[in-house]
Amino acid sequence: MTIMLLGNNTLGGHIPAELGVKLTSLAVLSLTNNIFTGPIPASLANLSRLEALELSTNQLTGSIPSGFGSTQSTRIFVLFGNNLSGMLPPSLFNWSSMEQFDVQFNMLHGSIPADIGTKFPKMKVLGLGDNHFTGGLPSSLSNMSDLRHLSLAQNRFSGYVPPTLGKLGALQGLYFADNELEANDKEGWEFITSLANCSQLQRLEIAKNSFGGQMPGSVVNLSTTLQYLGLSDNMIFGVIPADIGNLVGLQKLFIANNFISGIIPESIGKLENMIELDLYNNSLSGIIPSSVGNLSQLVIMTAYYGNLEGPIPASLGELKKLIVLDLSHNYRLNGSIPREIFKLHGLSNYLDFSYNSLSGPLPNEVGSLANLNQLILSGNQLSGKIPDSVQNCIVLECLLLDKNLLEGSIPQSLKNIKGLRILNLTMNKLSGNIPEALRSIGNLQELYLAHNNLSGSIPIVLQNLTSLFKLDISFNNLQGEVPNEGVFRNITHLAVVGNVNLCGGTPQLHLAPCPTRDLSKKRKKMPKTLEISLAVGGAILFSLTMIVLVWILCTKLKSSQKTVAKDSVVDYHYRRIPYHALLRGTNEFSEANLVGRGSYGAVYKCVLDTEETILAVKVFNLGQSRYSKSFGAECEAMRRIRHRCLIKIITSCSSIDHQGQEFKALVFEFMPNGNLDGWLHPKYQELTTNNTLSMVQRLDIAIDIVDAVEYLHNYCQTLIIHCDLKPSNILLAEDMSARVGDFGISRILQENTSEGTQTSYSLTGIRGSIGYVAPGD
Repeated sequence: MTIMLLGNNTLGGHIPAELGVKLTSLAVLSLTNNIFTGPIPASLANLSRLEALELSTNQLTGSIPSGFGSTQSTRIFVLFGNNLSGMLPPSLFNWSSMEQFDVQFNMLHGSIPADIGTKFPKMKVLGLGDNHFTGGLPSSLSNMSDLRHLSLAQNRFSGYVPPTLGKLGALQGLYFADNELEANDKEGWEFITSLANCSQLQRLEIAKNSFGGQMPGSVVNLSTTLQYLGLSDNMIFGVIPADIGNLVGLQKLFIANNFISGIIPESIGKLENMIELDLYNNSLSGIIPSSVGNLSQLVIMTAYYGNLEGPIPASLGELKKLIVLDLSHNYRLNGSIPREIFKLHGLSNYLDFSYNSLSGPLPNEVGSLANLNQLILSGNQLSGKIPDSVQNCIVLECLLLDKNLLEGSIPQSLKNIKGLRILNLTMNKLSGNIPEALRSIGNLQELYLAHNNLSGSIPIVLQNLTSLFKLDISFNNLQGEVPNEGVFRNITHLAVVGNVNLCGGTPQLHLAPCPTRDLSKKRKKMPKTLEISLAVGGAILFSLTMIVLVWILCTKLKSSQKTVAKDSVVDYHYRRIPYHALLRGTNEFSEANLVGRGSYGAVYKCVLDTEETILAVKVFNLGQSRYSKSFGAECEAMRRIRHRCLIKIITSCSSIDHQGQEFKALVFEFMPNGNLDGWLHPKYQELTTNNTLSMVQRLDIAIDIVDAVEYLHNYCQTLIIHCDLKPSNILLAEDMSARVGDFGISRILQENTSEGTQTSYSLTGIRGSIGYVAPGD
């Protein structure tokens, strides 16, 4: 066997030592990209005919056996991507036939022999990167006349780069990044000048070193085939050479994190193959040349943390392939944001113009950035309202508009940005309420609204946003009770200070308690005579009240105008509503919109797309047949009646839900004050002067109930017996007038015309709920 190719498998364990003993004719051994462990067998050095040894991308450990180098036929020695340690054995440098020597991505140490260039005269690829090598770079490297790629990156090489590297006429890639190499105004930059002789040079990476002094003007004389020039993270001064446009093949230019000053040359517009331009964290000044708009292939442009000034050129709108544009922290950039910028439909990663001096409104065209992930415009002087069109940025995750002069209300349309995670509107002039619509942003994690003029109460629905863990609403004009659940319990990431009219919340907020009626205080002992007097007076008052009540009832019932219902189950202003409209109107029947729940199903608060008023949706539980009958009974009853003291049905829905199950619901007018049971029996902790009924209110409610029942029993076109009259079925309108509801188990009386008698039928079984069943039933 002369060739063994077992690469790109999942072979493991140790490499068998027998390979070097029994396969003596082996010329090519490739075990690359497996999961071999342990040391490299020393027996492999006995393969006298070996031309190529490839053991890369495994988990080999230990040192490289010293026996290698005894043969003169080996051309390829590739061990990169392992865990090898120790020094390179001196015997390795006896391979005068070596063309590819690659031990990158290991843990080898030591220095490069001074005569390496004479030892490897045929070398084409020398890879020593990503190890722990130290020392200087020997000038003999320039003797490898066939060298294509020299990778010494990510080591600890120091000193000056040999000025004779220009002799490497075939050089294509020079990788010296992340070392301790140096240069200054006196010496060290000569290698750049000499590299002008390398006509095939494509990549020059010298970032993350200690190169200082002026940027050599000779950099513009490098090969026109140069595609990558990396000078970032050094200590380079000076200016970008005016003739930088000579490098017409350049695709990536990195000069970030230096001390480069001066202007961006106009000639940069000649680099029409440019894909990435990183100029950030320098001292660049002057305007952004409009010629940048000629870089039609540009994907990433960053020039933040500089001294750029003047307006942002509209020509940037020609960069149709741009996905990242960051011009932030150039405090002298001014003027309005060009509308052309918002026509860059490919802009997807982020657009950052923060901390400049930009002014004017945020254009409506911002909604054209439908693929944008982050929009960062903080720290400018933008004014006007936040345009509703921002809702069209449907994949936006981060919207930062803080520290501007924006005014008006927070747009309700923000609810349509379903994936929004961070919303920062701090330090503007926004007014109005915090919109409850924010509850629709289910992924919202951070919400900052501090230092505005917001008013009203804190929407309680914010506590239902389970992803929300940071909330800052400090220094506004908010009032009322602070909720207690969700983000409002996380005192570390909650800020509500500066709202003097807020109360309640968790004790850690140290807010004043909200006004409540304290019933726990013991009454003082009354004198016996006073108790008797109050008892007698109470009895007299009760008698007078009953007399007045009877008189009012008689008068009211005589003068009541009885109305006959129209023969339709829905209001004539409405058509039968589809299921998906109710699904949207209730935010997918969320708990935040739940009003109440009973054996029949549940009632939800709903706002239809076409309506501004709040409605109530009664969704029937169809799991049991009697609840399906309840829906039919209620429809049958409600189609026959119409009275001011009976709940008004708006429309109905009989359809199939998104799971393919039968769905039935009735839509009623919404009763904001709940039901009578909640007023008669409030929870102890909820008792206040605002949720107890006065005597006059109780009388009015009783009158409304009697009026409704009297109509059902005597004046309805077809007489109806409710059969389940109880406080929880008495609903209260905004003016505290009563409405009788829930006809799900009502009995309809039919008159026998031939005999003048009445018979009844019910569409359900037992008529009445537990505790409210009539004795006769």
